[in-house]
Amino acid sequence: MSELATLARPYAAAVFKRALETGTTEKWSKSLAFISAVLNDKEISVVVDNPKVSNARLSELMLDICQEHVNEEGANFLKLLIQNNRLTLAPTIAYLFEAYRAESEGYVDVEVTTAYAFSKEEKQGFTSTLEKTLSKKVHMNVTVDKSLIGGVVVRAGDRVIDGSIKGQLQQLAKRL
Repeated sequence: MSELATLARPYAAAVFKRALETGTTEKWSKSLAFISAVLNDKEISVVVDNPKVSNARLSELMLDICQEHVNEEGANFLKLLIQNNRLTLAPTIAYLFEAYRAESEGYVDVEVTTAYAFSKEEKQGFTSTLEKTLSKKVHMNVTVDKSLIGGVVVRAGDRVIDGSIKGQLQQLAKRL
């Protein structure tokens, strides 16, 4: 992923800068997410990875699929990625774009895995605790994983906070 991120970063930064200039971060976010979803489709990825498919044909195909989901700048961006043989970077570009957007708007996307579902009050309390800890607004996505036994695992960007019983048992096993 680090090599992909290195290649994708200039594209993501340029798109984000343009989105800020034009006030279209939400539109770009949706467009990049759609392009990523298209590229994650197995049938499309076979076509994209096929060296026998010309760039012109690939541009035509992608623009036809994405026509309602990208504006003129988005279409030009797609053509640029195809021309530079970087279309496969689109999901990474979308990920980096969302990271830039979160940083700019002062929030962080947080993945929380918990052994048991939160009640509404627990979720609000936990969100407020995370906001204080991370010093940012939190957009929290909660999943339940009974294998944790108890506690939570929080992933915010490259930061991981493992407060699960399973994690503590694994640490204890390593020490022994």
